[in-house]
Amino acid sequence: MRLHQFQAAPIRPLGFNTDDKTLKRAGLDYWHLVDVRYYDSFEELQELYPQARLFFFSSKSDRPYTEVAYQPNDFLVFGRETRGLPDSLRAEYEASFRTIPMFAATRSLNLAMCVGIVTYEALRQIKHF
Repeated sequence: MRLHQFQAAPIRPLGFNTDDKTLKRAGLDYWHLVDVRYYDSFEELQELYPQARLFFFSSKSDRPYTEVAYQPNDFLVFGRETRGLPDSLRAEYEASFRTIPMFAATRSLNLAMCVGIVTYEALRQIKHF
């Protein structure tokens, strides 16, 4: 099955540099398949995609990411590695928050690992593999 192009939607301010040579080297074999569109705020993203399904990922949820039936054009929303997502989003979208289950003795996974885990599950369900 052919891998379709994917859109990444980073919202400024970013906690990392997307122009960094290391970032591009890390994604060298698939970087050309990613359509990166930057947004200045979460509100801008919402205005452009008012009907989009949004799923938010946080260690503060008790609903696993595997219980979602992902669809094309869903947005997967991750917060900063150090602070997570703002409480205002949790208040508005509580039912859409999910987590990656962890062993009780572990502290946390880094952001890149979390994005990879959830994205792979969404792609698997949508049959991109």
